[in-house]
Amino acid sequence: MSGSGKGGNSRKNRHHFSKRRDDLQRHERKKQNENILTDGKYTSKSEKNDGRNLQERLHWTAPLLPTDPITTPDCSWCGKQIKDIVTAINDKDTGKPVHFDCVLARINSMEKLGTNDTICYIGGGRFGVVHYNNPPDTRDFSIKKIYEWEIKDSVSQWRSPICEYYSIT
Repeated sequence: MSGSGKGGNSRKNRHHFSKRRDDLQRHERKKQNENILTDGKYTSKSEKNDGRNLQERLHWTAPLLPTDPITTPDCSWCGKQIKDIVTAINDKDTGKPVHFDCVLARINSMEKLGTNDTICYIGGGRFGVVHYNNPPDTRDFSIKKIYEWEIKDSVSQWRSPICEYYSIT
């Protein structure tokens, strides 16, 4: 008789039920050995409870934020207040904070751009003249010129109090 009807070879069914039974037994063993919470302390059910409980996990308390507000200095180039101080960048000469857009405008005025060229921030306090071979596809570009604007290893004094608000842990 073929295995396409109700009768015949029932090995599949036998394997299916035995697998289910094995899974059930494995689940029961796991349930017996898992840790359960009693009186705020974890103890193992499989071990004898002889009064030696594991230590309770310490509770984390959040560090306190500084109470004084973040100072928002004025841009030394345009004289306007820097509202988003996180995006400010050092003045190349004085080290005071200036608007990111002011730096872009100054580099743009110093550099003569060709077609498909633009000024971009390339990271690490550097700006670059970037040429896009195909402007709609921004993945294909080359950097023509690099402006080292900020010194990598120097830390600005105006950034120190700001770090307390963003790096509290």
